[in-house]
Amino acid sequence: MAQPPYDPYGYGQQHDPYAQPYSQPPAVQHHYYGASVPMAPPTNGMATASLVCGLIGFFACGVTSVLAIIFGHVSLSQIKRTGEGGHGMAVTGLILGYLITAGWALILVFYILGIAMFAASSGTTY
Repeated sequence: MAQPPYDPYGYGQQHDPYAQPYSQPPAVQHHYYGASVPMAPPTNGMATASLVCGLIGFFACGVTSVLAIIFGHVSLSQIKRTGEGGHGMAVTGLILGYLITAGWALILVFYILGIAMFAASSGTTY
């Protein structure tokens, strides 16, 4: 009886009595610590500038309040166009800018009226 030729790779064998049973490796388990927090959009720099200028506007005699109004309007248009954050800061800067500008304008009007009334009551004309 002839012996079959040597098959080192096992192509011709139907069943290998020494083979281990094949099983699927266990699935890899990732140990995550919860869902990741979504990234917030970046804050618009003009909105921050509007808020800061509005906050210090009272101490700067209303000069920075005008800047707060300008920065607020520019930042709102940029936020609407780009989807950045900072809408609340821009609106707060606008409100502070308008209020402080109006307040300083009233103070200036009353100051000028006071000087005019004092000049009229003292009898001197300029």
